[in-house]
Amino acid sequence: MDKAHDVLIRNLSEHTSLEPEDLAEIRGLTFTLRDFEPNEDFIRQGDEPEHSALVVSGMVARYHLLGTGGRQYLSFHLTGDLPDSQALFIDQMDHGLSALGPATVAFIPHRELFRAFRRRPTFAHSVWRETLRDAAIFREAITNNSARPMQARMAHLFCELFYRARTSQLVRGNRFRVPISLAQLGETLGMAIATVNRTLADLRRSGAMDLRDGELIVLKWRELQRLGDFNPVYLHLKRQSPPQA
Repeated sequence: MDKAHDVLIRNLSEHTSLEPEDLAEIRGLTFTLRDFEPNEDFIRQGDEPEHSALVVSGMVARYHLLGTGGRQYLSFHLTGDLPDSQALFIDQMDHGLSALGPATVAFIPHRELFRAFRRRPTFAHSVWRETLRDAAIFREAITNNSARPMQARMAHLFCELFYRARTSQLVRGNRFRVPISLAQLGETLGMAIATVNRTLADLRRSGAMDLRDGELIVLKWRELQRLGDFNPVYLHLKRQSPPQA
């Protein structure tokens, strides 16, 4: 259980200076841990949640379910993220959350969080910043999918994931585990599967990156950043962590 507390503290500390009293408040929260299989939903559109989710390990995705049964993936969330912190302030979920690969998620009762917020406003502000960072990522995704050409669109997504993973200490060397299928890439970036394959091949030929066996490998960070028109300022991280690759 300590692992879940430590994961949350490490994530919030990336953008908020927490006092010892805040850390004690977080460590007093009750977590319920659950393991999920790849592509298993843990929040569905229309749910009325009473808990907030914390990604303890693995990677999860936020998505809209379309009337056709397809999905539009909206954002991806890594270890330490609170992917449904908005649920604290809305009555009904307008999106779903699903594990991408195997994932462990901790669930925190809303009533405990609201009590903790009243006692420690700085903790409340840190969770509110999580929702603001989500909104910034949404805005960037809208720009990415509507204004950038295909290669830049995909390169930008890879830059964002790699940069966030490095900040969260999930990168090993120049590699990061990304259990996203080609079909899911298409459902994220608004591309047909043939376009996904062609765009990925173009990026590979650039020598900037590779994607193999569920791993993103960054070979030339500055070139990938240039191709994706990526500027990490929108992530609003207190401690910037530019890759050295």
